[in-house]
Amino acid sequence: MRISFERTGGFAGISRKKTVDTANIAANEAKQLPVLVEAADFFNLPEHITDSATQPDRFQYKLTVENEGREHTVIVSEAALPGTLRPLIEWLQKK
Repeated sequence: MRISFERTGGFAGISRKKTVDTANIAANEAKQLPVLVEAADFFNLPEHITDSATQPDRFQYKLTVENEGREHTVIVSEAALPGTLRPLIEWLQKK
């Protein structure tokens, strides 16, 4: 499983990008990642999740998950972040 993660926006407008591949991380972390993706029901989320009200200085996240021949990208605003997706984003931000 491979995840490309990008966070943009915020007060300073700094962009952070990273890619996490289960083949290149510790075994215990490699086991956590698919569990978080499954708990988020990631492959069934819409491509864009936004809040109706624009809020300045909020983050926007772009995640692309590649697993077993499937690929799905989700772009989500911080204000509209589903609770099921939050643990995955928090995990990725710590890496």
